[in-house]
Amino acid sequence: MYPDHETGKRGEEITCDFIQKRGMEIIERNYLCKIGEIDIIAKDKEELVFIEVKTRSQEQFGLPSEAVGDTKKKHIYRVAEYYLMKHQLENVYCRLDVVEVYLYEQNYQINYIKNSILDRPSRKELEEWNEEDEMEWYDKDD
Repeated sequence: MYPDHETGKRGEEITCDFIQKRGMEIIERNYLCKIGEIDIIAKDKEELVFIEVKTRSQEQFGLPSEAVGDTKKKHIYRVAEYYLMKHQLENVYCRLDVVEVYLYEQNYQINYIKNSILDRPSRKELEEWNEEDEMEWYDKDD
């Protein structure tokens, strides 16, 4: 495993521990479909939460959340939408969160950002995304 993958996995483990201690239930980890991946899917009371974890061991590469730009937000939104469709989940409250994990030699720091991807794309944006990607829906099992 590459050092960046190890760093990312460690950040995800820390995040899972963090959210479970706060009463959230982990539904899935590393949900993968052709569109992309979501690090953690959890349940927080009545909300389904899609969580993107960004971990850094060095601050010289910028804030972890800065790695979640428009393209990444688009992928997270679309994977979440696909997950809901695939599992036939309707009328479910959802949110998309980002977690920044800073790793230091002996400890770590977490910045949990709820509803970090606030704006639902417009119908026009979704149509443009589909045109750009010429997207087809596939499950990882397909």
